[in-house]
Amino acid sequence: GARLGVPADGPGSVASWGRRILALVIDWIASLLVASALFGSGVWGQGAAAWAPMGVFLVEAAVLTALVGGSFGQLALRLAVVRLDGRPVNLLQALARTALICLVVPPLVFNRDNRGLHDLAVGTITLRR
Repeated sequence: GARLGVPADGPGSVASWGRRILALVIDWIASLLVASALFGSGVWGQGAAAWAPMGVFLVEAAVLTALVGGSFGQLALRLAVVRLDGRPVNLLQALARTALICLVVPPLVFNRDNRGLHDLAVGTITLRR
């Protein structure tokens, strides 16, 4: 993150992969629980209802990222998604970023600043709060 002008450690530094993965696990569990409450136990099996947690995750992460700077899991772990230009992440950018996360591969392809393709596409970075 030094190339981007963020601290090497502490608040404002680039979030570690461990924290990001744990935040994603928290988000996924919450999405499963909400989808199960809304759509029934079919979300735990196969078929169309099994896609409901992904839809819940997409909406939850995009809306919360645009409104408060991170998904439920990111907020719980004190992470923030911010734009490099300092402006707030808008809903369209948050939706595009989250849709790329749902595709799985974009977050796995990253640069030396630990910014995945989903962050590069919308000009964001995930930092510690």
